Amino acid sequence: MDWSDVRIFLAIAREGSLGAAARAVGQTQPTMGRRLRALEASVGQTLFQRTADGFVLTDEGMAVMASAERMEEEALAFERALASRESTLSGQLRLAASDWFGSYVLTPVLAEFARQHPSVTVELLTDARLYSLARREADLAFRIKAFDEPDVISRRLLRMPYALYAHRDQPRPRKGGRGVRLVTMNAAFGGMPDVAWLKQHLPEASVAFTSNSRDAQARLCAQGVGVAVLPTALGDAFGELKRINLGEPPPSRDTWLGYHKDLKRLNRLRSLLELLAQHFDGAIA
Repeated sequence: MDWSDVRIFLAIAREGSLGAAARAVGQTQPTMGRRLRALEASVGQTLFQRTADGFVLTDEGMAVMASAERMEEEALAFERALASRESTLSGQLRLAASDWFGSYVLTPVLAEFARQHPSVTVELLTDARLYSLARREADLAFRIKAFDEPDVISRRLLRMPYALYAHRDQPRPRKGGRGVRLVTMNAAFGGMPDVAWLKQHLPEASVAFTSNSRDAQARLCAQGVGVAVLPTALGDAFGELKRINLGEPPPSRDTWLGYHKDLKRLNRLRSLLELLAQHFDGAIA
């Protein structure tokens, strides 16, 4: 198999469907189907079992999976090595961050970067997925915990304070939170520090709305649906909101950035890191 065949094989194996795999590699679903059929015909084996739940590797597919991943590692290392030797400030730079962080923290920095380096195209990915830096799904990623992936350089960018917010016309919550409605994280993020803080300080409050999106929580809070713990960079951006002091602020959170060590000499990445250091008091310099 050549590298293009390996990419198709790995995308389908990881995503479990032609549609999701097509989005991952930038192809159409019919094209993915044709290429998979051609691949299986060329190797003379059925690599996937088609089930109601998606595509599942057959024994033959499992047998070649490890070899395909090793081939991918070599191909991506080759791409990273070439990218790191680019001397011009041009090309694409792909960033991954949460929705609110990308919109309310990064965009001022990226606007300045665009003015300074007009030949660089920045792509900002904002969803809950953890993009792989090793596979160059992103060149630079921002997370709320340090990176532990092998070969990833991790740096603390900033410490973000959080606060309790309510619509400016809403009264101060009663002690204990009786009658208060909460806008908070959903069950998948129930272990977040601000969720525990809300339970401790407003134990009698009821939940009105949950989401994994901080931006959605801020907008619902601004509509008067309930109170919410938000990063101050997000909450302060809404004129309809006011901070509520319950005597103790919610826990603040660190934000970390990470990039693959093979890209540390990539000029466009280094230039963005330098600009981030300027904006955030040299925290990553």
